[in-house]
Amino acid sequence: MRTRTRLAVGAAGAVVAAGFLAGCGGAGSSGTQAPATGAQAAGCAPVAGSSLVVLDDDKKLQNTDNIIPAINSKVAQPQLVAALDKVSDSLDTTKLIGLNKAVDVDRKTPKVAAEEFASANNLTAGIPTGGTGNITVGAANFSENQTLGELYRIALTAAGYQVRVQQIGNRELYEPALEKGQIQVVPEYAATMADFLNNKVNAKSGATPPPISSPDLNQTVTGLKAAGEKVGITFGKPSAAQDQNAFAVTKEFADKYSVRTLSDLAAKCSGSATVLGGPPECPQRPKCQAGLIQVYNFNAGRFDSLDAGGPQTKSALTTGAISVGLVFSSDGALATS
Repeated sequence: MRTRTRLAVGAAGAVVAAGFLAGCGGAGSSGTQAPATGAQAAGCAPVAGSSLVVLDDDKKLQNTDNIIPAINSKVAQPQLVAALDKVSDSLDTTKLIGLNKAVDVDRKTPKVAAEEFASANNLTAGIPTGGTGNITVGAANFSENQTLGELYRIALTAAGYQVRVQQIGNRELYEPALEKGQIQVVPEYAATMADFLNNKVNAKSGATPPPISSPDLNQTVTGLKAAGEKVGITFGKPSAAQDQNAFAVTKEFADKYSVRTLSDLAAKCSGSATVLGGPPECPQRPKCQAGLIQVYNFNAGRFDSLDAGGPQTKSALTTGAISVGLVFSSDGALATS
């Protein structure tokens, strides 16, 4: 459905949102770990179902990848920033899931989905006018970002700008274009962009700098804006909408084992019967299996190598092949209707 420059993972079927998820693995080529001892040794066997729930990341394993407008500083006039901030104000994760469902499940174009959303949410009301000139909104090469780009187009057009949306590819391509002013605006993800810019501005030192992203949104945005100043990029207001790694189970699994959070999962389901699914790199990634072990002390009995939040992982969940799987928190399959 979409590609990422960060770790993320995503069959059909409705999904009920409740929180987030991660991974497992360990000794042996299969990623199987030694089973837990005592009462938890059995774990929680997979349970097939038609809908998914996201487990709440109650200890904040994941960072704050909130949607945020990135703007070439030379064009960051008050009218332009205010128009983009209106988009941020209109979004939360549930609404972002709905937008993704409209495109990825219902097969509407990003432009149509954005226009319907703008109309239903009165997006252009109160946007200050007086903006002049041409603005190119860059969009990454996956549907969610293209839909966000169309929302930016609608808001900026209402402010008075002449706007077009241009698909540019991945961050390694569009970020330099944003710096140079070849494009003027891009929908970004706060934590991922913060660490990308931090690595870029510190590249000359030869050492990888410590991450500046955080589970705390204010801390992430403070670091992001400081890094942006060094390369001529300004950031608007972060939205409440997040697109980040999450962990899902079927609703039937959640009900059978009374699991609603990742802490519940660790306390009730560590053990040999529990199967974690995700991308091949999950066992080594700090926001996947390694993080689940470190932050939650969650140990699955087996890790199944699948995809990054794609159809393999979601199919494995709904058919009862895995207990828990890595998904994206804004996946359109998580829509409740």
